[in-house]
Amino acid sequence: MAIRIPITLFSAAGFGLMLVGAAAAHEIGGSDAAFVAGARGADPVPFLYLGAKHMVTGYDHLLFLVGVIFFLFGLRQIALYVSLFSLGHSATLLAGVFLGWRVDPHLVDAAIGLSVAYKAFENLGGFRTLFRAQPDTRAAVFGFGLIHGLGLATKLQTLDLNPEGLLANLVAFNVGVELGQLLALSLILVVMTLWRRTRMFAPAAQGANVVLMLAGFILAGQQIAGYVLGGAVP
Repeated sequence: MAIRIPITLFSAAGFGLMLVGAAAAHEIGGSDAAFVAGARGADPVPFLYLGAKHMVTGYDHLLFLVGVIFFLFGLRQIALYVSLFSLGHSATLLAGVFLGWRVDPHLVDAAIGLSVAYKAFENLGGFRTLFRAQPDTRAAVFGFGLIHGLGLATKLQTLDLNPEGLLANLVAFNVGVELGQLLALSLILVVMTLWRRTRMFAPAAQGANVVLMLAGFILAGQQIAGYVLGGAVP
């Protein structure tokens, strides 16, 4: 045990630095932003691609999903929780952009980071240990899905979206997000399934969730710093 803790903390620190260095990858910019700004009318195929690309590169969303499925072994359970998450983020993604909800992106992304830490803390049995109670995991996943969807909406709101064909493009973007999530989740499940079949899974599961929790706190801290400083974190 004395050996595993330093290794876990070292891995967490390195993983956190990787996340900070890759933070800009989660934004919609460059040629993608230019395309969206120039779109006129309904153009679903490119928006579908953008949605899938954004989810596949959305490390904060994927880290949360890793936490959600970490101890889920049945496909029916996995499908239930992923569906709850998808329902939540689809609702706020569409409503957030189409109805013009305005929330500071740093605060939303900070909450998304905390959602990763929350799920890892739950996986570690933190609620039962400290509070002798267990929150409803299904309600939590759905609620965090709402927050994640709002985070997606804030990314789109930074772009110059043309109102002509907006609803069709938003629906296409959301479908792309779901397809990207399905692709990423399939790869994650393959890796998790292979890992669970090894002897390393049981002794390493706790350390992996410690890393996951620290990564969530790092993501949240980065966004809070961006909010306080009034811009992106250097």
